[in-house]
Amino acid sequence: MIDISDPVYTFCEVVDHIDLTPYFVDDKDYKTGRPRCDAQKLLKVILFAFMEHGISSLRDIEKLCRNDIRFLYLLDGMKAPSFATFGNFIRNELTASVETIFEEINRYIFEKEQVDLEHTYIDGTKIEANANRYTWVWKKSCVRNRDKVFEKLSALIDRINEEVLGYQGIKFEKREAYAVDYVEDLLVQYRTATNLDITKFVTGRGHRKTLHQRQYQEMEGYLERLKTYAKHIEICGEIRNSYAKTDHDATFMRIKRDYMGNDQLLPAYNVQAAICDEYIAVIDAKPYASDQDCFVPLMQKFRKTYGHYPKYPIADAGYGSYNNYLYCEEHGMEKYMKFTMFEKETKNEKYRTDPYRAVNFKRNAEGDLTCPNGRKFVFKYNKHVKGNKYGRTEEIYECESCEDCPYKSECCKSAKGNRTVRINRELTGFHEEVISNLECVHGALLCMNRSIQSEGTFGIIKWDRAYKRLFRRGKESVILELTLISCGYNLYKYYNKKKRSTSSVA
Repeated sequence: MIDISDPVYTFCEVVDHIDLTPYFVDDKDYKTGRPRCDAQKLLKVILFAFMEHGISSLRDIEKLCRNDIRFLYLLDGMKAPSFATFGNFIRNELTASVETIFEEINRYIFEKEQVDLEHTYIDGTKIEANANRYTWVWKKSCVRNRDKVFEKLSALIDRINEEVLGYQGIKFEKREAYAVDYVEDLLVQYRTATNLDITKFVTGRGHRKTLHQRQYQEMEGYLERLKTYAKHIEICGEIRNSYAKTDHDATFMRIKRDYMGNDQLLPAYNVQAAICDEYIAVIDAKPYASDQDCFVPLMQKFRKTYGHYPKYPIADAGYGSYNNYLYCEEHGMEKYMKFTMFEKETKNEKYRTDPYRAVNFKRNAEGDLTCPNGRKFVFKYNKHVKGNKYGRTEEIYECESCEDCPYKSECCKSAKGNRTVRINRELTGFHEEVISNLECVHGALLCMNRSIQSEGTFGIIKWDRAYKRLFRRGKESVILELTLISCGYNLYKYYNKKKRSTSSVA
């Protein structure tokens, strides 16, 4: 009853060649209760639903198992499971093993299709998280308010030392920053020094609080605020500046879908994909707004999955940075990631040959940097570049004198004194190497393929299959969801390629 060209047969070809028994709990471990559903059949139904529809709700999968003959064929006589059964199976058994299953599916498809893992096309997209759009926490705001609490605590300690403890010869120590543990110790010391009984605190109208109660409760309020700010700052971590209260792993960032049209930030994940011959080789999600911070983790995951780094990682200008170029240098990867000013550097002749750019300055016989007027630049100091992981520094040079220079209005329009320039020879060398790689015929073809394969993959997932918002919360659950979508996408792509090759032969 099922047509011979139906994708369910291609799906079974792939999945039946994979041994799935190591990934699921053995039925023998359950000696009581109702018989459990066959885990392999449940997995087949879920993967085929993702292959056909891109993303499917659990209730839709339950309906398909009751009405679609292909899903009945996959169940092979088993009663149609409920949506709760699928949910429990995904949550309890697939979370830990789904990435390994994805690797097994890829291993079979890549072997059949002779997929080239040396050329990897990298791209990222921001997908909105399943979180409330207005429950944000900003780290900078927390730090600013925490510093205000520090000032108020210092003022309170001054009053306590003057009004209460001064008569007993006791003095609390003030600090620039107050740890939570230290403030808790102050509360204990205050209760002990004043013999304060907190069970006799009064509240409400008609009751007057004592000085000791007011001071104690004020410090207690500051302590609670410090605990709240410390928790917020810890969740944000060192790199992030915000998070959503309903999904702590989601970060507020700008995405292309702006509902209000006012450029508001939305909770989202930065989804990264490495594409090889139109197949998703690696999928990852990070809470970082910048693609530059996502490149190294993606390559590490690629190395962990396939045992080697790709020879040619091709990416757009969002990934070109000193850190990433140096990482490629260390691990034998060619540099095919554009940098920020690549288009202007290669296509704008006026900008590239501008004699007032520091990179175009010439050197005299002694090797000193000279400006277009022939005046020497003197080395001042080395400056550390903020946020750099490899100890990158820039050399700061200052012109010996810009006074009465006829080119000053064009050379340094905003400088009042002598012009200073920043030079990083290693980064400049990386940029020249990238331009050389991308302007050759091989580099041009790789750039063209990247725009077709990586951006085309996200186009199919987000627009053709209407996947524009995450359904699960938390990084682990998001990775589970994206991996299931990647499994379905690769199976769908394998079926289409196989169908085209069969029709062309016919």
